[in-house]
Amino acid sequence: MIAMLSCLLGVFALSTGNSAKPRESAEERYICTAIPAGADPGCPMASSPAQEGDTLRSTVFQLRETVLQQKETIGNQKDTIRELTAKLGRCEGAGLEGRQGSWKKVQGKSGGKDTMGDLPRDPSQVIDQLSRTMQSLKDRLENLEHQLRSNISYSALPNDLREMLQRRLGDLEHQLSNKVAELEDEKSLLHNESTAHRHKTESTLTALLERVNELEKGSNTFKSPDDFKVSLPLRTNYLYGRIKKTLPELYAFTICMWLKSSASPGIGTPFSYAVSGQANEIVLIEWGNHPTELLINDKVAQLPFSIGDGKWHHIGITWTTRDGLWEAFLDGEKLGSGENLAPWHPIKPGGILILGQEQDTVGGRFDATQAFVGEMSQFNIWDRVLKSEEIVNIANCSYNMPGNIIPWVDNNVDVFGGATKLPLEPCEDRITES
Repeated sequence: MIAMLSCLLGVFALSTGNSAKPRESAEERYICTAIPAGADPGCPMASSPAQEGDTLRSTVFQLRETVLQQKETIGNQKDTIRELTAKLGRCEGAGLEGRQGSWKKVQGKSGGKDTMGDLPRDPSQVIDQLSRTMQSLKDRLENLEHQLRSNISYSALPNDLREMLQRRLGDLEHQLSNKVAELEDEKSLLHNESTAHRHKTESTLTALLERVNELEKGSNTFKSPDDFKVSLPLRTNYLYGRIKKTLPELYAFTICMWLKSSASPGIGTPFSYAVSGQANEIVLIEWGNHPTELLINDKVAQLPFSIGDGKWHHIGITWTTRDGLWEAFLDGEKLGSGENLAPWHPIKPGGILILGQEQDTVGGRFDATQAFVGEMSQFNIWDRVLKSEEIVNIANCSYNMPGNIIPWVDNNVDVFGGATKLPLEPCEDRITES
C-alpha cells in the first residue's frame, strides 16, 4: 500500500512539473487522461484539465485516508501487544523460571526471532501477522494463568517438592503420635496418683481409728503378740485385713481360725488367697443363702457349717493335692470330708492373702455383698495335714500351736478402711460365753 502511494505521488509530481515548464514549441504537449473502467484504451476520450485534477485529488485523498487508518490500526495493535507483553513478563517473572525452557524452545522454532520481529510491508499481511501474534500471546497468558491456578495440585509438583511434603507429613504424624503417647502417660500417672492418694487416705484413717480404739481401751499393747482380734463391723468393699507374708508352693495345708459373726444372710468371706491367673486359689465363703463353701483352684466343696449365731467358733480345714482329699472341723469336731477337690493341683506361691473380702483380681475388686461381717482371730496355716487330735487340742485351748507357714502375730497383719485390731483372748471369751 505504501509503494502504491509513492508511485501515484511521483506521477502527480511529474505531471505538475511538466505543466510548469515553458513551452518550447506549440506542437509538443503531454496530457494524462484518466480512463474509466471498461473503456477502450485505443479510443481516447476527451476530458478537460479540471476533471483530470479532481480525479487525481480524490485518489490522493482516498490513499491518504487509507494510510492514516492503517497507521491507527498498527498503533492500536502495538499498544495491545505491549500491554500483553508486559503482563506476560510479570507472570513469567513471578516464579515460573522453570518454564523458561519451553519459552526458549518456542523462540528456537521461530528461527530465534522475536514474535514482534520484522513485519511484512503489505498492510493485509501486517494485520494477519499482528492478529496471529496477539492470539499467540493471549494463549500463552491464559496458559500461564491456568498453571498458576493449578500449581497447588499435588500431581503437578516436582519430585523433590513431593518428597519434602511427604517428609513434612511424616514429621507431623510422628509429633501427633508422641503427643498421644504423652497424654496416655499423663492419664496413667494421674490414675496411679489417685490410687496412691486413696491408699494413703485409707492408711491414715486406719491409723487414726487404731489410735482411738487403743485410747478407748486404755492400753496401746497386747498382752502377747497373738492376743488380738480383727474387727470388721460393716459390710463394705473397703474394710479388710491383709497378711503381709505370702504362701510358698503347697501340696497340702491346714487352716485354723476363730470366727464370730451374726451377719445375715451369710457371714461373707472370712479369707481369700489369689494368685496371678487365679483369683480363687483358696477361698472360704458363706454368701447369701448358700452353704459355706471351700474353693481351691475355683473347684468347690460344701462344708456342713452353721456359724452365724453371733458366738465364737473354731474352724479347721485340711487338704492335700493327693486325690484332692479334704476335711472340715467345727469346734474340734469333724463334720465333713471328701475327695477330688482340685486333685494333683499344687497351691501356687507368691499370691495375696486377704481377711474379710473375696478377691476378683489379685489384691482387689472386692464385692461388698461377699464381705465378712464380724470378728476373727488366731488365723494360722501349716504346710501339712494336722491330725484330728491336734485340731481338737487347738479348739479346746489345750495348747497354742502357731502355723509354721502363716502364724497369727500382730506385726504380720495390716488392717484397712476402718477395720481394727483389738485385744482378745478367744479361749477366755469362749468360756465366758458358755
